[in-house]
Amino acid sequence: MKKIIFLSMALGLAMATFAQTDSTGNRPADTIRVGGIIIVRKSGPKHKTEKEEQEYHIKRRKGEEPSNLSTNWWIFDIGFSNYTDKSNYTNSLLSGFTSPGVGEDQMKLRTGKSRNVNVWFFMQKLNITKHVLNLKYGLGLELNNYYFDDNIQFNKKPTNISLSSTNFKKAKLAADYLTVSLMLNVNFTPRRSKGFGFSGGISAGYLYSSRFKTKVNNDVKKVKDGFDLERFKLSYIGELSLGPVRFYASIAMKNMWGKGLDMTPYNFGFRFSNW
Repeated sequence: MKKIIFLSMALGLAMATFAQTDSTGNRPADTIRVGGIIIVRKSGPKHKTEKEEQEYHIKRRKGEEPSNLSTNWWIFDIGFSNYTDKSNYTNSLLSGFTSPGVGEDQMKLRTGKSRNVNVWFFMQKLNITKHVLNLKYGLGLELNNYYFDDNIQFNKKPTNISLSSTNFKKAKLAADYLTVSLMLNVNFTPRRSKGFGFSGGISAGYLYSSRFKTKVNNDVKKVKDGFDLERFKLSYIGELSLGPVRFYASIAMKNMWGKGLDMTPYNFGFRFSNW
């Protein structure tokens, strides 16, 4: 009996103490931190309606250092492909790589139609100095589509380029590369996701697919071949970040052909990326 009385008195004392510490019926604010985000549940009465219970304030923690290693998945580039032509067409004709009538004018591209699309599986940024100087690298696919103004025909066995008597609605050479990029990045606003800066470096690509496609009315023909294109492509690359707008550019270090012609390809356009 004495134990029961003693336990009852202890329970009553605990309840009285709790009532004194929370006599207003208010509940203190709860704070949860997830990465760079703070979630604050608003303080107030304990007994709230369902609507009031859903009141939260979310804010980003200011002044925090960015991560030393960040990853950006699935980056897309959309732009234009072209090349500078320094070919000696007399020599290419004598070698049999081009047929009579094929010259610089016939190999000119349709500038607005010749497109470059790059799909980067990922890019990573590694901090070197105070998040202002970073190492940036990635892996992706570089897809080039060269549209010709004239009725150019790429042939295989033997590989050569000739003029066709057919009036093509479309004549396109596609060259696709698996590409690795490596750049030094300068970020003037390291604490902003849409900041200002630039990057420069090199890329190395391997030609995994090339084909020539023609279209006459609704008749589409496709020839798959290497066409004596160089298997490996080394390029100088650059990137410019102006807030939410990003640009990219690349120019190959050497000729895109293994023989016959002398053309240096280049690409430029817009980059859609988180940083």
